[in-house]
Amino acid sequence: MTESRTWLALVLVGGGGWLLYLLAPVLTPFLAAALFAYLGDPLADRLEALGLSRTLAVVVVFIVMVAALLVLLVVLVPLLERQVSAFVQRLPAYLDWLQTTVVPRLTRVLGMEPTQVLDVAALKASLGSHWKEAGGLLAGLVGTVSRSGLALVGWAVNVLLVPVVGFYLLRDWDVLVARVRALLPRRMEPQAVSLARESDEVLGAFLRGQLLVMVSLGVIYSVGLWLVGLDLALLLGMVAGLVSFVPYLGFVVGIVAAGVAAVVQFHSALPVLYVLAVFGVGQVLEGTVLTPTLVGDRIGLHPVAVIFAVLAGGQLFGFFGVLLALPAASVIMVLLRHAHRRYLDSRLYDSTP
Repeated sequence: MTESRTWLALVLVGGGGWLLYLLAPVLTPFLAAALFAYLGDPLADRLEALGLSRTLAVVVVFIVMVAALLVLLVVLVPLLERQVSAFVQRLPAYLDWLQTTVVPRLTRVLGMEPTQVLDVAALKASLGSHWKEAGGLLAGLVGTVSRSGLALVGWAVNVLLVPVVGFYLLRDWDVLVARVRALLPRRMEPQAVSLARESDEVLGAFLRGQLLVMVSLGVIYSVGLWLVGLDLALLLGMVAGLVSFVPYLGFVVGIVAAGVAAVVQFHSALPVLYVLAVFGVGQVLEGTVLTPTLVGDRIGLHPVAVIFAVLAGGQLFGFFGVLLALPAASVIMVLLRHAHRRYLDSRLYDSTP
């Protein structure tokens, strides 16, 4: 590649990154739609192989995925709402237990005044005022949204864009891929197709496999915490499972949150051991069964690289960047592997004095 072409490529990459930064809020529903289409394309291809037309296959996939999402929401949302409501009702009793049991023990151990350890009375007053403020804030927010027709329309458009754009992308996915391939320079086409195929394998392993791992861990943690007897078992278990796309984050968040909930609910340290056992079993199953079976070792992203990718994506592009971080990091890893192979085969590496 000549120097002018190199500079042109750098300018195009830099300009594309700057454009993504500017359009990040607008691109979020399109990215979600593209993710929907990418996840549904293999199933649509299988239905096509069975004799269905592409449009009919896409309709079937669309109905199945939307129905599964709706059923999940219908089942989970009421359960989570009941758990949160029960926690709010019991919160005064938990605070009383802190004031009568935990604070005196900490006072004796630390040799401090009770108010220096934890001012429960001030905490109650603060929570009460914030509950009122939260209610007023919610009412004000609803009023603002209802008065701001433009904001409401914009939110509704973004919600509707995802299924509409996802449907058309899924229907024309193979056509779009073929057209992009046809535009590639003939000299670069074999190598570009090879990289795209390897990237597709990595992305498929990550997106489909990691999603199944997250859901499986959420179920394992929720069932385990339910057997322990935690009132917030479903909420804590699903949160720990969903944030497990960052290595060890779900494990740490789950242990801390469920451990505190166990101590507050049972007023004993023994249930904390059960909580540790639940998350220990989940971590072992993730490392020995779930990740090797559902994801495999094709991604090859180091945990530090995963954490950095998520934080960098969120810092640069917000929620859009968080959605894009790990898929982009997976593709970059494929390109780095290819560059590494090229380097090992080059004269620079194998040169002899």
